[in-house]
Amino acid sequence: MKLGFLTACLPDLPLTEIAEWAAAQGFRSLEVAAWPSTDERPFTAAHVDAVTLDEAGARAIRSRFAELGLSISSLAFYENNLDGDPEVRARVNEHVRACVDAAALLGVPTVGTFVGRDITRSVRDNLREGEKVLPPLVEYATARGIRLVVENCPMEGWHPDAYPANLAYSPELWEWMFDLGFWLNYDPSHLVGMGIDPVTALREYVGHVAHVQAKDVEVLPGLIDRYGFFGKTRERENPWDHSWWRFRLPGLGQVDWPRVVDVLYEGGFDGTVSIEHEDPIWRGSEEKVKTGLRVAQRTLEPLLVG
Repeated sequence: MKLGFLTACLPDLPLTEIAEWAAAQGFRSLEVAAWPSTDERPFTAAHVDAVTLDEAGARAIRSRFAELGLSISSLAFYENNLDGDPEVRARVNEHVRACVDAAALLGVPTVGTFVGRDITRSVRDNLREGEKVLPPLVEYATARGIRLVVENCPMEGWHPDAYPANLAYSPELWEWMFDLGFWLNYDPSHLVGMGIDPVTALREYVGHVAHVQAKDVEVLPGLIDRYGFFGKTRERENPWDHSWWRFRLPGLGQVDWPRVVDVLYEGGFDGTVSIEHEDPIWRGSEEKVKTGLRVAQRTLEPLLVG
């Protein structure tokens, strides 16, 4: 396995600078952010412009990464492929295809995205709609030798009442998306926040994991007794306020990383474990973000062999 990180945590730095720093710290892979360059929302970045990338540009990136001893594990574009607005949905679907084309040029094995959800319709209706909308994306990727991986993040901030808005958050839904041809970008932190044991869930489905995102979660004492499992209602001002837990870097939360890595090895996973830095304690400046990545590296690197 290789240890890397998702570049979205350093949105203002060019890819070459991130790659040089990563190689100097001993990282071996990068999960490269590939949102459209016009997207200015938090935690999106355009370190590869999938729309304009051509063979010459891809060759330059491949060459520099080879010089640094780095690989690219995935192109990251996590957006709502079932958005209720037909125009928005079409733009998202089309950018997924652009990322697939870019991944093929770069020799990258996976593209990461979300299933998403039309929040105006029931889950059952969304699953039926997904069975029509999503298979053409999988077919497009498969024809180009690329796997589409979906992170098991509920994306509750997309829903006005903070209910799951990415229909890939539980093993029940994993089975549905596997039937459509998707693979799992496994992130244990989201399972802790939903009361699912991440090790138990991983053990049964490790054969469907094509990429891993490493993020931890800290349960905040006492708050679930006030807000309940679904979190704040009238006191919620920020749609991403998880109420009784918060994201942390690996090693600073409650995920049992030795057991997670052990199950990955036992199941034959030999890909990239990519740190997804969303820890509020280690954000706010480039220096703090980089220090946070080193904190996570200190936890994970001793667990990985080869």
